[in-house]
Amino acid sequence: MAKTILVTGHAGFIGSHLTAKLLTAGHQVVGVDNFNDFYSPARKRANVAPFLKNPKFKQYELDILDADGLKRVFEDQSIDTIVHLAARAGVRPSIANPSLYEEVNVKGTLNILETMRQFQVKHLIFGSSSSVYGNQTKVPFTETDPVNQPVSPYAATKKAAEMLGYTYSYLHQLQTTCLRFFTVYGPAGRPDMAPYLFTEKILKGESIIRYGDGSSSRDYTFVDDIVTGIVATVDKPFDFEVINLGNHQPVKLTDFIATIEKLTGKKAKIEETPRNPADVLTTYADITKAKKLLGWEPKTKLEDGMKKFIDWYRLNS
Repeated sequence: MAKTILVTGHAGFIGSHLTAKLLTAGHQVVGVDNFNDFYSPARKRANVAPFLKNPKFKQYELDILDADGLKRVFEDQSIDTIVHLAARAGVRPSIANPSLYEEVNVKGTLNILETMRQFQVKHLIFGSSSSVYGNQTKVPFTETDPVNQPVSPYAATKKAAEMLGYTYSYLHQLQTTCLRFFTVYGPAGRPDMAPYLFTEKILKGESIIRYGDGSSSRDYTFVDDIVTGIVATVDKPFDFEVINLGNHQPVKLTDFIATIEKLTGKKAKIEETPRNPADVLTTYADITKAKKLLGWEPKTKLEDGMKKFIDWYRLNS
């Protein structure tokens, strides 16, 4: 059944892919984004350009910290479900500016929840992060693992937002699902993340910075798989759930660089620097719950996904 779905952060990487998928499926999409300069606003405008003439799409240039602005959106639109992806992203930048991360990721989420309560919108899907697991050594990461030791302000704000989601679920019966994303990559990916940074530098023949000895690992998850998981959650509201969306196949940093070298046909020039204490050693998703509750599992192998990204990069750089 077609729904009206509010996507916050719709102009960003995951948000724009999700918006395209929802529109193709026949849903009405209401997009809210402030087009901030964390990375190029022009890139975000390019992401949303295909939607602007679609009669099923409505865009609001709005900051989620603007509570009155959010209220006007809810007054204008009859919203069924909210997918809340708007956030200040990035682990290392959160160390330099923790107040901004707290304000956007915690207060902004609270604004969304309060507006939902006021307008009796009952279904929220929240884009959380694998960073909440911190540096735990038990793998794979399971949703029931304690997540009380975040190692960056970014991770702490994501955990806080999850907790607010639980509170509003308990007090106001908002059906809330927190999806913990694991290192998402793909076409139109964020330029501050390793898949983009490394591809760009290797293709240009410039040095890449490798943090640590290359033994750290990440559960790289292709954006189309993440979007499929979000869409599955649109149709399956829960009272409150936390669900991992990850590829369930961690890849060592050295192997990840080798994959880009293979796909580009170019050798990486590597500068090693000490690992940042806010960078976790590994991420590894247990996806048993996603399979059981959503019928979801990832389909894209790293080499296939990175080929799609590199093809996109070559066309758009």
